[in-house]
Amino acid sequence: MVSWKGMYFALTLFLGSFFGSIFMLGPFLPLMFISPAWYRWITDCIVATWLTLPVALLEMVCGAKVVVTGDGFVPGEKSVIIMNHRTRMDWMFLWNCLLRYSYLRLEKICLKSSLKSIPGFGWAMQVAAFVFIQRKWEDDKSHFEKMLDYFCDIREPLQLLIFPEGTDLTANTKARSHEFAEKNGLKKYEYVLHPRTTGFTFVVERLREGDNLDAIHDITVAYPQNIPQTEKHLLKGNFPKEIHFHVQRYPIETVPTSKEELQLWCQKRWEEKEERLRHFYEGGKRFSATGQSIVPPCKSELRVLAVKCASLLYWTVFPLGMLVLLYLYSFAQWYFAAMVVFFVVQQKIFGGLELIELACHRYFKKQQKFHDTKVKIN
Repeated sequence: MVSWKGMYFALTLFLGSFFGSIFMLGPFLPLMFISPAWYRWITDCIVATWLTLPVALLEMVCGAKVVVTGDGFVPGEKSVIIMNHRTRMDWMFLWNCLLRYSYLRLEKICLKSSLKSIPGFGWAMQVAAFVFIQRKWEDDKSHFEKMLDYFCDIREPLQLLIFPEGTDLTANTKARSHEFAEKNGLKKYEYVLHPRTTGFTFVVERLREGDNLDAIHDITVAYPQNIPQTEKHLLKGNFPKEIHFHVQRYPIETVPTSKEELQLWCQKRWEEKEERLRHFYEGGKRFSATGQSIVPPCKSELRVLAVKCASLLYWTVFPLGMLVLLYLYSFAQWYFAAMVVFFVVQQKIFGGLELIELACHRYFKKQQKFHDTKVKIN
């Protein structure tokens, strides 16, 4: 049965992303044709304001408690974040950690491509230049290469979240992981799935070559009480009572450089995750006795509370204000209709706003090379 908290959570997120995409992000879309780098910075900041909303709802409305242990983050550094995929919502819950220890505007996520078609959420993710994948390396390699090279070209200090397991932990995915382990003579895992290392090694190598990687953050997430596996669980009010994150930071200088060693390095991290989670669930259901990270958060809890309160207030009032605007003014109605049509049509024709952004960047880069060559000749 759907709960009022679940409905409020989903409706608030949807209305915020829907109207935010149209009225907050929409006016800045032409900027990508003038300066992709400035377009990226401005839209990242706008999207980051919305990313604080799930944090506020989870903690202030749904009562979730967040515990972060381990190394923490160095604010603003460029990193690849690898995390076990316990539920389908882990990527969203991570924002509770990043709000305290980093800057939400830096985060990019690798997500399955079907999500970009969702009105509101998918539109905002396209504008945010999230990396959408087909989960087939033959199809994804070229797209990964173009996106990562773009981020390096514009010196985007991103923190890219990837899930090497490829999918969340369920009875079916665990069974397939066990089959893989038997076939390859590997140990069977109970709390994680065996990671796929091809995408991980490619991302690390590409960002390293582009001088856009300072560290790898290995995050282990666990839920000591209830585990909301899917979106349906959240709609039914089954929100996590506690979310525990254990962070291990590896400076890029300490990470292997060869592809084979990097694959073994990733597999080793998953062996450690399995043992860490085994101790967590079979022991006191905590990663550290202190319950605190070694590196203190870059924001105080008072500041985090202020951000959450402001976010909850703004994203409650904003959609209502936009509804009033649509009711009162015909120009707002025409703009609204035009933007909805634009978001739908551009995806069908071009494949998504992030691909249009890439094309704009390639055009400007080509023009710059032509100009530089012309200057040298003269």
